[in-house]
Amino acid sequence: MIRVAIADDHQTLIDGISLRFDGNESIDLVFSANDGKDFLKQLKITPVDLVITDLKMPKMDGVTLAREIKRDFKNVKVIVLSMFDQPDVINKMVDVDVDGYILKTSSLDELVTAIGEVNKGKKYFDKHLHGITSLFDVNSTSSKTSLSNAEKDILNLIAEGKTSQEIANERACAVSTIHTHRRNMAHKLELYGKGELLRYAMDKKYNFE
Repeated sequence: MIRVAIADDHQTLIDGISLRFDGNESIDLVFSANDGKDFLKQLKITPVDLVITDLKMPKMDGVTLAREIKRDFKNVKVIVLSMFDQPDVINKMVDVDVDGYILKTSSLDELVTAIGEVNKGKKYFDKHLHGITSLFDVNSTSSKTSLSNAEKDILNLIAEGKTSQEIANERACAVSTIHTHRRNMAHKLELYGKGELLRYAMDKKYNFE
């Protein structure tokens, strides 16, 4: 059972999602809140596996909330559910290292799919975002795109000879997160052989623009 919590200032949307989850034996909606601050307080006393958050909320926006969750709750996955499809907004959330991004104009079935994929350790971005942004497209096998700032930082650390565990310690995140970044970078850079990512990092050391 995937324990889910929702942060959104539109209660009708939360009610709709809750109704969609009813009868789904793999998803349990544990709690919800209508602003980021109240949500964070509840999260500190109520363990969950995955958070769904809006971006525009009172008291604390979704960007700040996602950043704090990623910093303080290492094993909690974060999916953004938002109306915003602008590349700069989505790139900002990629830099925060969210695990998924779904548009509110999409069906709730896609949200359910995203929850399942993210729970498996994968990244999931709305299919309607394909071709809109220059960020890495985790749903496409043919798209080679630019690295996020977080990935550039990790490549620099790889170039310094640091292990995944050392990088995780330095970035205060789970080692599994670093492994996911490595897989995503290798896919985007089309580096498939063992050691190819390290070789690329050494060749491009501190120059990942």
